[in-house]
Order: sequence, then C-alpha cells, then structure tokens
Amino acid sequence: MTMSAGWYLRRLSRMGPREVGGRVGDAVRRRRWRSAPPDCPSVTGARFTAVLPAGTIAAVPPDAAKRLIAEADRLMDGHAEYFGVVRDDMTDPDWWCDPKTGRRAPSGYAFDVPYRNEDAVGDIKQIWEPSRHQYLTVLAAAYAVTEDERYAERVAEHLRSWWEANPPLRGVHWISGIELGIRLLSWVWIRRLLDGWPGAAGLFEGNQVALNQIWHHQRWLAAFPSRGSSANNHVIAETAGQFAAACAFDWFPSSERWRAGALRSLERHLRGNTYLSGLNRELATEYHGLVLELGLAAVAEADAARVPVPPTVRLVLLRMTDALAAVVDNRLRPPRQGDADDGHGLVVDGPDTDRWASLLATGDAVFGRLAWWPTVTGTDVRTPLLAALIKPGAPAVARPESRPAHFADAGMTILRGPQEIWCRCDGGPHGFLSIAAHAHADALSVEVRHDGVDVLADPGTFCYHGQPEWRQYFRSTLGHNTLQLDGGDQSVSGGPFLWTRHAESRVLAADTSGTSDAATARWCAEHDGYQGSVHRRTVELSAESQELKVVDEVRGPRRDVRLAFHLGPAIAADLVGNRAVLTWIVDGEGRSAVLDLPGQLSWRAHRGETDPPLGWYSAGFGRKEPSTTLVGTGFADGTEGFTTVLVFRGLEVS
Repeated sequence: MTMSAGWYLRRLSRMGPREVGGRVGDAVRRRRWRSAPPDCPSVTGARFTAVLPAGTIAAVPPDAAKRLIAEADRLMDGHAEYFGVVRDDMTDPDWWCDPKTGRRAPSGYAFDVPYRNEDAVGDIKQIWEPSRHQYLTVLAAAYAVTEDERYAERVAEHLRSWWEANPPLRGVHWISGIELGIRLLSWVWIRRLLDGWPGAAGLFEGNQVALNQIWHHQRWLAAFPSRGSSANNHVIAETAGQFAAACAFDWFPSSERWRAGALRSLERHLRGNTYLSGLNRELATEYHGLVLELGLAAVAEADAARVPVPPTVRLVLLRMTDALAAVVDNRLRPPRQGDADDGHGLVVDGPDTDRWASLLATGDAVFGRLAWWPTVTGTDVRTPLLAALIKPGAPAVARPESRPAHFADAGMTILRGPQEIWCRCDGGPHGFLSIAAHAHADALSVEVRHDGVDVLADPGTFCYHGQPEWRQYFRSTLGHNTLQLDGGDQSVSGGPFLWTRHAESRVLAADTSGTSDAATARWCAEHDGYQGSVHRRTVELSAESQELKVVDEVRGPRRDVRLAFHLGPAIAADLVGNRAVLTWIVDGEGRSAVLDLPGQLSWRAHRGETDPPLGWYSAGFGRKEPSTTLVGTGFADGTEGFTTVLVFRGLEVS
C-alpha cells in the first residue's frame, strides 16, 4: 500500500500549525542525518545496578514458570508464531524477511525505505515484530528461572546478530519510534534477567556495539517524537522505552537529559491518552492494555533507579487498572473495541498466560484490589517481577466504592444480567485526536456475551497494511452490530489510519440498575454520522426474563437501511424468516438463544464471503475465520423503529 498525493493532503488537513512546523523540522533533521551517524561517546566504568531484589525469582509461581519454560524451549527449537504465521527459522532469523510474502525489505537509509508498500517490503508487521525482541525477554526469563545457560547464550547470539545486521539508521528497523521504544524496554529486561549469567556485562556495558546501539536508539527517540495528531499509544511506547533505558543504562553524558525529557513527556501523554474514568482515549481496548503495560514498566524502572515520578503517573495507572477491572466480563475478557494489533509492552510469559488477568494481578500487587474487583485465579511470571520493583501503595485518592458500569467521558456502558450476560453499548467519541487512527465506524454498536462467549460479536481488526479491502471491512459500519444508511459509513475514512469526518454520539440515558434480579437496565444514545438523519438506539436488558431488546430509530428522510448482527464464531444460527435460533457449547454444555429480528426488513445470513467481505471474525491480528452475520435490508422512513429481541434460554441438552 502506497500513499497517494490525495492522502497526504487529507492527512495534512488534520494537523495544526504546531504539528506541521514540528514535522517540517523532522524532515530537515532526516536529511541532515543522511551523513554518517556520529559515534557513541566513550563510556568507562559502566555498571548495571537495576537488578531484581533477592528472592524475586523464587516468588514466580511454579505453573507460570512451567508455561514459560515450555515456550522458551519451543523458541530454542526455532518455532514461533506472529500474527497467524508460523515460523520455524527462529534459531537463526533473517531480520529483514517477511515469511508471509517471502519478500525482504530493501536496505539503505532508514527513512527512504517504503515500509507501507507491501510489494516492495513485505508485511511490515511480520518484519518488525520479532525485532521488538520480546521473544528474547522470554528466553532471558527462562534463564533467570532455570539458570540454564543455553537460554542466555541464544539471547546473546541473537542480539549480536541483530546489532550487526541493523547498524544505526540503516534499514527498516530504524523507521518507527514505537519499535525503538519497545526494543529498548526489552533490552533493559534482558540485561536484568541475565544478570546472574557470567556473560551479561560483556554483552551489554562491556560491549561497544551494544553501547552504540543503545545510545543511537535514545538519540533517535529524542529527535523524532510522535507529534500532534499522531501522539497516541506510539508516544507512550517511545517515552516509556527511552525513560527505562535512561534509568537502567544511565552511562552516557545525555542520560540525565534524556531521562528528564522522557519523564515529562510520559507524564503529559499518559494524562492526555486517558480519560478521567481510566479508559484509554483511543477507545481501542488492546491499546488500553499496551499503554497500561508500558506505564507500569516505566514506573518499575523509576523505582528501581530511585527516580521520583510525578504523582499523576501512578494516579493514571491506578485509574486505568480500576477501569479494566470494571469492564471485563466474568471470564476476564474486556471489550473488543476499535483496533487491536496484539501489541505488548513487556513479555516474560508464555502465550497461554492471560494478559488481562496478569494486568489485574499486577494491579492488585501494586495498588491493592477493591472489594468489587473480579477474582483472578491464574498466575503469571511478570507480576512478581514488576511487583518486586514497584513501590506498593495506591495514591491517596477516592476509588469507586462499587463496580462502575457507565463511563460517561468514554461513552461506554456495560449492562450485566443473570447467567453472566454482559453487554457493551457504545455511545462515545469516534476515537482520539483529529485522525482517530485506531477508531472503527461503530457508533451505537453493541457487543453481547453469555458466560464469556461472544454471541453478538465485535468482529475485530485482522489487518492494517497491504489488504485495503479487508482493512475497510473490519472497521466499517457494516462490520459492526449497528445500523447503516445508504450503504455508507457513519464516519468518513481518508486512509487506513485516518478519518476525515467523525460521527458525534451522545448518550441520552444510562440506567444500569438492572443488575438487581428484577430490574431492567436501559441505555439510549444517538449519533449524527448520517448527514440529514439521526440514528437513535435504545437497549434494554431485563434481569428477570434474560431478554435483551434493541430498538433502532432513524429520524429524517426515507433512507436505505442495512442492520447487521455479527455472531461469534462459536454460534450456530438457524435463520427462518426474521427469527434466528442460536446454539453453542461452553464447557461441554449446550446453550441456546432466540433472536427475533425486525419484521420490516428482509433478512439473510452471510458467512465467509469475500467479494465483498462479509461474515468474518478476527480473534487476533493477522487471523480471521468465517462466522455468521445476519443482515436485514429495507427502508427507514422515520415512522417506526426496528425492534430486535434476544432471549437467552439458558442451559439446554447438548
């Protein structure tokens, strides 16, 4: 995918004067940096002191350690999986090769590499992900747990290989600041986890190549921060990585300046990226997790180095943790909202470890759980490591006395019913900042689960670059459980990470009292995304009848309507007329529900269609599978609403 002149004009229109000036300065700096990069200042007597406290590794739960070692052994055998692509070459990886397309990124000056062009480079996510070196933090953690030097030696071999293949400013791995920031954070933890290995000092502080790489990474991040309309999760990763490295690798004349600048930026952008309710402003749940992980890792480095951080940093992380505890379902799954690319801030666990349970466990260890928090029964490696470094204790602020259900600033409402019915209603802003890069055109969409199973599902993300028709589908209005008028999206896309017109939503009612046995919870919101018409939706969840009712109204002239309901991949549907009988199995037991659809519309079931895409579910980045989507077509003339009723039958014979 290459960007046209029209895209650049649309992108420029979303920038303010200050951002334009900053980007002009960046362009001048990139031209100036074409010459041979400077040498790293000489370093003498460097020592790594940000070690884990004694006894930390012994606190790792045995089952978590077992999962970690199993993953480390798989990596030692050369096996890994990135975004649905299995790799068997990880004993000696080619750092510039995309195994999905077989293409190899061109060499040369970093800022000349056309990384958005899959025909020239390959899938950039496939190339970048291993070079975050988070698989090496797993191997380093396996060494710390077992003291088996095979793991440490493999880490050292791969780091030396990467450093040799990727000198400063050469090639694809010097393009994006988020990659540099996360890579620095990985290197800090690799050095920490290898501290008992005799070769650790010679690999890092005693190695001029490593020192040069660490210095140039920080020089780059100080020069090219994400700016203005792009200051989303990327800037958090950049500043967290730079801050962590400047704390743990404080060996350079610029270390103190870099540390202070990164901390100021981290504090400002953590606040800027987070609502007062604690939800991430991108309204993309996976990025809430990424930012929370990065923030906790940064605080761990500050406390390890005895660097004071502003109280607002811990306060934002506390609010983010409480908000996460509030929105997860009974299986600790958070909403599937907005973009998701499976990005992590710090990885020291095997893939079977529950990311969200791990974050809540760390929040409990650092801040203390509240009485209404869900119970976390799983274990992980990362929690005891972070908890050993972070000073425990919550900021002295009021925390929610009961589980929040309505987040007014983010426009998210969670309705809960008996039998673990969970329903997310979306009446919030269309993403974050002027480009809303990771937003979907999903205003007034609902997401419904029963005992953790997706019934009315958010289909997910699947891809970013290279497959524009799929990128368009997964973030389209038709790709969500909401109503489409005249075949268009509520918000107007200007590119894969750019929205040029944003639908504005407002919540009119959010009565979540239906959590009591006999009450009915009610939510109502509307948006103005369809010019000349207003879409209003009301959702009611009856605790007594286990019935969810959705009423859609269109106020305005006669319009073509498509109303979509996307079923989760576990759901089988038998559609007859405007009634669908839904069945699925959970924990070996059969469940069922009846979905009565608006009779004014003509209903069809779609599954796994490709021209155009319809009827798909993406469980993770780079992966998709067929699922059933029910689409009703007809007309809205403002005279009556469209009523959908979902009734759960409970336990059935399997």
